[in-house]
Amino acid sequence: MPARRLHLVRHGEVHNPEGVLYGRLPGYVLSERGHRMAQLAAEHLATGGAERSVVRLAASPLERAQQSAQPWADAFGLELRTEHRIIEPTNSFEGKTFEASGALSHPASWPLLRNPFRPSWGEPYTAIAQRVIAAMEDAWAELDESDDDGDIVMVSHQSPIWMAHLRIAGKRLWHDPRSRRCQLSSITSFALVDGRFVEVDYVEPAAAVDAIDTGAV
Repeated sequence: MPARRLHLVRHGEVHNPEGVLYGRLPGYVLSERGHRMAQLAAEHLATGGAERSVVRLAASPLERAQQSAQPWADAFGLELRTEHRIIEPTNSFEGKTFEASGALSHPASWPLLRNPFRPSWGEPYTAIAQRVIAAMEDAWAELDESDDDGDIVMVSHQSPIWMAHLRIAGKRLWHDPRSRRCQLSSITSFALVDGRFVEVDYVEPAAAVDAIDTGAV
């Protein structure tokens, strides 16, 4: 088996018929398709060709991430840990039904858009990247200390995963959210090389599911 990896997994489809930007709001849980997508992601690593061993599992405290992590717990017989540092970022558009990119048509929202490079409407991109990568580093170090042989899975959200991807790749953090390569139930995989994380794989095990991807911040 190849060397240990750490996988950042995005949650499955959320039941969100009104298209609300749900952010950290409670009550936004997986749809029936979302449960299936989460199952497909876990199956991909367990038996779908990758056939890797997973020995540690963590998830954001939000319901959709906890639910998406359950198939991993079942497939690998793992205890699910809650990791608050991989939670969805704060966002001033939370609870609204239009995306930040469409907020220009709402004058009351203009002050929130004054600095898209930070961004001014929510948690700074640098803060998101730092906390996610710190959680990754701690999980890896803890596993090394316990001398367990296997991978780490962390179930999170689109923005935190994409921020970690950009920072680790050495790219600028400000971006158009519509350009993120981080689909529902996707798996972004990293390895530690010479003391630094490098991205080694990206797969979309649930790509064939006709899912609706709305509500991400």
